[in-house]
Amino acid sequence: MASVVIRPATQEDTSTILQMINALADYEKRLHESLGTEDQIREHLFGENRYARVLLAEEGDRAIGFALFFFTYSTFLARPTLYIEDIFVLESERGKGVGKKLFAALGAVATEHGCGRMEWSVLDWNKPAIDFYESLGAFETKEWLHYRLLAENFGNLK
Repeated sequence: MASVVIRPATQEDTSTILQMINALADYEKRLHESLGTEDQIREHLFGENRYARVLLAEEGDRAIGFALFFFTYSTFLARPTLYIEDIFVLESERGKGVGKKLFAALGAVATEHGCGRMEWSVLDWNKPAIDFYESLGAFETKEWLHYRLLAENFGNLK
């Protein structure tokens, strides 16, 4: 485990990031929903308007995990929130502390940016992830429901 390094991704990591996203989609049995391209990743993560950031977990020259995150804002805390869109460790590398290292790095980023909290979602069937998050001291926020509006319904907003 000592040889695992967590580092911010660069534009040169675009292909690796897309591979990690597809590995996550495959694990979640949603590979058919993973439509991103390298050009989109490059533009959205490293272009003029950076919508998100990525940390990579590497062992040697091999990526074994990643975290994709961005900042939102808490009106009640009057501080930023680090929102983890995805965090993933290859199945073969789980149980070795890689996820904990990714969370520690995310915590350092959150602290550096003065965040009042970190938040994320987890699929209700992913018991190993839920157990891991709870072992870190995270808790489920039962009072909030998560909603989504897809692009094809944006016309309903007129």
